[in-house]
Amino acid sequence: MNSYTLASLAAYFLLMIAIGIYAWAKTRNTSEGYLLAGRDLGPAVTALSAGASDMSGWLLLGLPGALFAAGLVEAWIAIGLTIGAALNWIIVAPRLREQTERLGDALTIPQFLANRFPESGTLLRVTSAVVIVGFFTVYTASGMVGGGKLFATAFAGALPTGGLSDYMFGIVLTAGIVLVYTTIGGFLAVSLTDFVQGMIMMVALVVMPLVILSDSGNSIALSAVPQAGFLSLTEGATLIGVISAVTWGLGYFGQPHIIVRFMAIDRVENVPRAGMIGMGWMIISLIGAVAVGLAGRAYAEGNGLVVEDPETIFIILSQLLFHPAVTGFLYAALLAAIMSTIASQLLVSSSSLTEDFYRLFLRRNASEREAVNIGRLSVALVAAAALVIAADPDSEVLGLVSNAWAGFGAAFGPLILLALTWERMTGAGAVAGLVTGAGVVAGWIVLGWNKTFLGGPGLYEIVPGFAASMLAIIVVSLATAKSRAAV
Repeated sequence: MNSYTLASLAAYFLLMIAIGIYAWAKTRNTSEGYLLAGRDLGPAVTALSAGASDMSGWLLLGLPGALFAAGLVEAWIAIGLTIGAALNWIIVAPRLREQTERLGDALTIPQFLANRFPESGTLLRVTSAVVIVGFFTVYTASGMVGGGKLFATAFAGALPTGGLSDYMFGIVLTAGIVLVYTTIGGFLAVSLTDFVQGMIMMVALVVMPLVILSDSGNSIALSAVPQAGFLSLTEGATLIGVISAVTWGLGYFGQPHIIVRFMAIDRVENVPRAGMIGMGWMIISLIGAVAVGLAGRAYAEGNGLVVEDPETIFIILSQLLFHPAVTGFLYAALLAAIMSTIASQLLVSSSSLTEDFYRLFLRRNASEREAVNIGRLSVALVAAAALVIAADPDSEVLGLVSNAWAGFGAAFGPLILLALTWERMTGAGAVAGLVTGAGVVAGWIVLGWNKTFLGGPGLYEIVPGFAASMLAIIVVSLATAKSRAAV
C-alpha cells in the first residue's frame, strides 16, 4: 500500500481526533451540552450532520453497487429518500425543535414522548429506549463491518495489524477513532465531524464520476453497456417494486439519529435555511452516487474489468484511477460515511441509557457532571457490544440491520408525526402505535413477505408497518380520549 494513501488516511484520522478535542474544550459540562451541544448548532452544521449521519456507507457502496448491477431502475430508492427527507425538514424539524424545548426541555426522543404524554410517560420512555438501544447496537455493528471490509479489501497484508486479521484491524481502528472523539466531545464533536465528513463525501461523489467518464480518452460510453434498458427508470420495474423503493422515504420521520439533529439547532427560525442546505447536499450526493454506479459499469465494460462484488466498485476505481494520495482521500470519504453514522448512533444510544434508564431508575438526582460521565461510559459500552457483534461478519444478527430502517420508520415515524401535529393523540395511542409498528415489521419479515408477496416481488415491510402504526394510533387515541389540549 502506497505511503501517500496511508498519509492521507492518517491525516483524516488526526483531524477527527482534533475536532473531538476542540469540542471537548467548547462543550459545557452539562447533559444538554454533551447530548445536544447546548442547542446551539448553526444551520449548516445541523444540515450536513443530519445528512452525513443518515447516509452511512450505503451512499458510497450500496447505492453505486445497485446501479452498477441493475441500472437506473435502482434509482427509485434515491427518489423516495429525497422526497422523505424534504418532508422531514418541512414537517418534523421546526415542530420538534420548538416542542422538545417547551415540553420539559427534553434531551432525548423518549424523554420528549414522555413529556408529551405524561399519562403513559414511563412506559413510553422505557419501551422506546429499549428499541433505540437494541436496534442501534446492531446498526453500529454494521458500520464497523463496513470499516473492516474496507481494510480487508484495500489494505490486505499491507498494515502492521499486531496479529489481528485485516478485517478485525479495520473494525478496531474505525471503532477506536469514533470512540475517542465521541466520548470526549459529545454531540458537538459528532456534529462537527459530520460536517467535515459530509463535505468529504460530497466532493468524492462529484469527482469520481467525472474522472471515470474522462478516462481512457473519453472512450467510455454508457451506450456500450450490453444490458437492455440500463438507463431506463422503468425497465424491469414492477408497481410493488417501485412502491417498496419510494417508501424508503417514510423511514425518515422515525430515525432517532437523524431527527435528534433538529433538536439541537440554535433557533427554529434557522430550520428552513438548514433544510435548504441539507437538501442541496443530499441531492448532489445522491446524483453523484448514481453516477458512480452507472459510469463505473461503463468503465468496467469498456476496459474488461471483472467486478465480483458490485458494492466494491467505489473502492476498486479509487485504486485504479487516482494518484495514491487522492486514493487515500477517497478511502477517507468512505470511512467518513461509515464513521458519521456510527458516531451518531453511539451518542443516541448513550443518551437513552443515561437519561431514560440511569436518571429515570437509578439516580434521579444525579449531578450534571455525573450524567455526562455516565454518558461517556455508555458510549463505550455500546461500542464494545457492537464490536463483539461485528467480529463475525457472517453473524446472522447482522442480517437484521437491513430491516432496522423499516423498524425505526414504522415504530417511530407515525408516532413522531402525530405527536407533533395532532392534538387529540393520547399516551395509549402512542404506545399502541409504537408496539404495532415494530410488531408488523417483524411479522412481515418472519413471514417472508418482504421477499415474496402475493406470488410476486416482496413488499417492503415499512409500508404495512407504517400504515398499521398510524391506524393504531388514531383508533386507540379516539377511543381513549375525546380531546387533548393543544400542544
